[in-house]
Amino acid sequence: MTIRWRIEEQQLALDLWPRTWGGRREGAGRKPGHTSDAPHRARPVVRKYDVQHVVLRTCKGLPRLRRGKTYQAIARALRKTLGESTFRVCHTSIQRNHLHFLIEANDKGALSHGMRSLAIMAARAINRVLGRTGRVFAYRYHATAISSPRQMRNALSYVLNNWRRHDEDESCEAAHRAALDPYSTALAFRGWRQGVFAIPPDCERLAGYEPLPAAEPETWLLRVGWEPHGPISAFEVPGRLS
Repeated sequence: MTIRWRIEEQQLALDLWPRTWGGRREGAGRKPGHTSDAPHRARPVVRKYDVQHVVLRTCKGLPRLRRGKTYQAIARALRKTLGESTFRVCHTSIQRNHLHFLIEANDKGALSHGMRSLAIMAARAINRVLGRTGRVFAYRYHATAISSPRQMRNALSYVLNNWRRHDEDESCEAAHRAALDPYSTALAFRGWRQGVFAIPPDCERLAGYEPLPAAEPETWLLRVGWEPHGPISAFEVPGRLS
């Protein structure tokens, strides 16, 4: 009886039947070449006295954003956010395949809702002028909280002078002559070391050029908090933003 019980116990411990759950499955998992610049982790707490540096990247294969019609499409989407009290887009920079924003939001919900609305409006406007359908932005937005005066000063330089980081200021003769990036809200910034600028020559000579709309900052950091760390030169080439 004891011997039979031991044999049955050993048989029960064996994996006699093929499993249909768990383990590796054919075709499962991340596909080759898939990358993400915004990991799916809980977003940090958003405080109304901080400023958010937000980045949106476009899908691979989408035409350059630094063109007249896409510039105007993004401007229309930004204009619809003006007047919001809990979500303010204070600065914008349009690069070849991504957008930079400096945003004031009252809380996490305001940032999430505001960015979702902005991304949808911008995507629809871009698709409309390009005569296409489908996805425009590749990933969720990536946000970094700016919470100190020095960090704020560096973020302003990084966003408004980002075209120099990507050598867009050397893309054509008109851009080479320009002091400020016409594809940004640099004209709305009053902290340039060189003083106040007039409208810069547009690289593509847009007819009826109008600066990108920008909300007036309300946080201390973005209004004056950064100033003790020195004025920003329009010709400053930003490095990586820590």
